Amino acid sequence: MNFSLSMEQRILRESLRDFAENEIRPVARELDETETFSYKTTKAMGELGLFGTFVPEQYGGQELDYLSYIIAVEELARVDASQAATVAAGNSLGIGPIYYFGNEEQKKKYLPKLCTGEMLWAFGLTEPNAGSDAGACQTHAVLDNDAWVINGSKIFITNAATDISGGVTVMASTGRDKDDRNELSCFLVESGTPGYTAQPMHGKMMWRASNTSALYFEDCRIPQENILGKRGKGFHQMLSTLDGGRLSIGAMGLGGAQGCYDMALKYAKERNQFGRPISSFQANAFKLADMATEIECARLLLYKACWLKDQNKTFTKQAAMAKLHCSEVMGRIANHAVQLHGGYGLMKEYDIERFYRDQKLLEIGEGTSEILRIVIARLIGAF
Repeated sequence: MNFSLSMEQRILRESLRDFAENEIRPVARELDETETFSYKTTKAMGELGLFGTFVPEQYGGQELDYLSYIIAVEELARVDASQAATVAAGNSLGIGPIYYFGNEEQKKKYLPKLCTGEMLWAFGLTEPNAGSDAGACQTHAVLDNDAWVINGSKIFITNAATDISGGVTVMASTGRDKDDRNELSCFLVESGTPGYTAQPMHGKMMWRASNTSALYFEDCRIPQENILGKRGKGFHQMLSTLDGGRLSIGAMGLGGAQGCYDMALKYAKERNQFGRPISSFQANAFKLADMATEIECARLLLYKACWLKDQNKTFTKQAAMAKLHCSEVMGRIANHAVQLHGGYGLMKEYDIERFYRDQKLLEIGEGTSEILRIVIARLIGAF
């Protein structure tokens, strides 16, 4: 077994760590406070090749392995979850479905601009009444001559309502299948299409500098050829998309945990009480040791899941495990880090306060911790 990163992966990590520290950290607190999506930072991330990392060069991508992409998300999340979310959603949820399930014409039309970051794409899955039970999708599409007519709504959708959002892949019911279940299909809906509206959502506790939107479809007509893949394959496409997306959420948990730990260790070594650094007290030293150990375990689990994907092996179980474990590890480490900061950890002038808030979504988005435990239980044959 080889646990070493390649030279290219090490260079990628070092360069992105420098970028995140020098370009993102100085503005992260202000962007969070003002709930501002940063076009400047998004453009810079695009110029670094952070969009389309796993897409072949023929479509404008970087043609890197999936682990390299995950390392990139991890390094961004180490400094700011909002910017990491823009990249993670832009790749896993925006680019991924088009690359993996789109036809050649769709790939050539959308991927080049998506891979440069000059355009973002969203994935419309969650609805007001269909979250964990995604199969209960109420948004529906009806074929009317040579066009699909979509009606319904989506909520909590990332990257859908910015000035550079090119559109959304929306999952909708297209009738009943042979087993009388909800037949689900995915469609590509471009921004500006009559009947389609994307509305930014504000007042979030977390990821405040990431764009989150509510989507509305009112007799929204799209060309028949805008269906993604085959009719009735939307649920399969959604599950496959979530497998890859869970690795990126795992990377956000891992990177965020690392960021929390780094801040906690630095603060504990600088903060003096009773005439000595608080890191030297056994209660705190053991806490830091446990934090470091959990991060190392989380990294090994996540990287193994990425290795399986890169080897074209089944990775659904490991993706669920990695997402579940990394998100909950960050929760525990963020909690310990705030505790080590004491009262200062509750103040916005200290970044740990933002990390503490940002973590919670990781246990909810792209499969709640409860749903992931059901997924894992089924895959190990528990029921």
